[in-house]
Amino acid sequence: MKTGSDPKGRKRLSAFTLMVMLFFLAAMPVEAGNAAGERLTLDEAVKTALKNNHELQAQRNAHAAKGAEIGVARSSLLPRISLEERYMRTAGPAYSFMTRLNQQRIEFADFAPDTLNHPAAVNDFQTAVTFEQPLFGKKAGIGLEMSKMEAAASEEALHRKKEEVAFKVVQYYLMVSTAGAYIQVAEKSLEDAQEHQRLAEVRYAAGLGLYSDTLRAATAVAEARQRLVSAGKNLSVAKRALGLVIGSAEAVEVAAETPALPIREIESLRIRSLARRDVRSLELRTNNAKNNIRLAEAGYYPLLGVGGTYQWNDHNHPLGGEGDGWQVMAFLRWELFDGAKTRHEKIKAGYQASEAEEYLKGMKKMVSFQVDEAWLTLEEAKKNQELAQEELKTAAEGRRLVKVRYEGALSPMVDLLDAQVSLDRAQANRVTKENEYKLAIAALSFAGGTILQDLQVEEPEGGTK
Repeated sequence: MKTGSDPKGRKRLSAFTLMVMLFFLAAMPVEAGNAAGERLTLDEAVKTALKNNHELQAQRNAHAAKGAEIGVARSSLLPRISLEERYMRTAGPAYSFMTRLNQQRIEFADFAPDTLNHPAAVNDFQTAVTFEQPLFGKKAGIGLEMSKMEAAASEEALHRKKEEVAFKVVQYYLMVSTAGAYIQVAEKSLEDAQEHQRLAEVRYAAGLGLYSDTLRAATAVAEARQRLVSAGKNLSVAKRALGLVIGSAEAVEVAAETPALPIREIESLRIRSLARRDVRSLELRTNNAKNNIRLAEAGYYPLLGVGGTYQWNDHNHPLGGEGDGWQVMAFLRWELFDGAKTRHEKIKAGYQASEAEEYLKGMKKMVSFQVDEAWLTLEEAKKNQELAQEELKTAAEGRRLVKVRYEGALSPMVDLLDAQVSLDRAQANRVTKENEYKLAIAALSFAGGTILQDLQVEEPEGGTK
């Protein structure tokens, strides 16, 4: 029997182990959005951000808190019911007699003068259920109205936040698209630089070129490689940035094509922008600032209500019931002098209402300016895109002619390298201007308040686009 090692057996075991590992790895599910190659379209990225973006989630919670404030304000108009348990021990003549009376334990002996004047200490456990219902409270009614209006303003602000997040997604999505296109430009630039280096080396080997040309060409190749490395880094950063916007900590791959949004008429956008969600939110808050004046004036009015109590008293046990009784009441509370507090609150509310009105006027003018600015930026971006296309054509043709002349020993290497630099710059500029044009369209939609409709992630108001 052999006791030594078996190399063949170990090899067979290792091969078997590797096969088992590969089988289980192949069977493992692949999560969406990982290196498996799933790419998000623009509308998918926007929908994901509207669901998972952390800033948007935070504002949803803030809006929900505003909704809860309506219930807090409404509670001032609803009845209040309370249960109270008290304990008291006393030897005071009046309190002692009253306590025994409430406990319904009065006897003839308790009317003796000595007993009345010098009673023994007595315990009292008092249980009371009390209710109070306001019938007229002007301040509470105005407070409820204001809380509802604030909740409506918060809803408008939340919708505007959705538009802001959608616009950010478009920005970062185009950033990824631009960075990916820069990769292609850098790869083509490197390929051209390597071709120039090859030509320089061939000409030098044939005795038709200079050694300095090969060095210049090699330097150009090294620079092209550096640009490719930088482009790769920028692409990785852009993917991570897009992931953060849509609520993910991972890099996000995007579709090859980025659809352009529709372009609306400028007059239509000017009209629609005045009803933008953030404008409507500020309008509601301005109205609430005016309601603050009414709220301050409500301090001059009384509070009218009714109430009642049912009470049990026991000298031995809490929640006991030796004696019981009830009472009902109506009350009017009117603060006749509060140190001029109400008057100053009204003055303060008046200034705050004027402040809010000025902010609203300024915002409407700013919104109109934003639409006009976005429209001019769009026209500029469109012209620059067309010019970038022309620039690329002339740069490509210029590089081709210089390359032919260099191959025919009619131009030096430096001319060919300069022509290549111009072509590389024109290619990168074309990518930049194309995406700037798409971003300008999105910026116009955002300024006009129609970006969610234009991205087709929300139905327009009234059922029409």
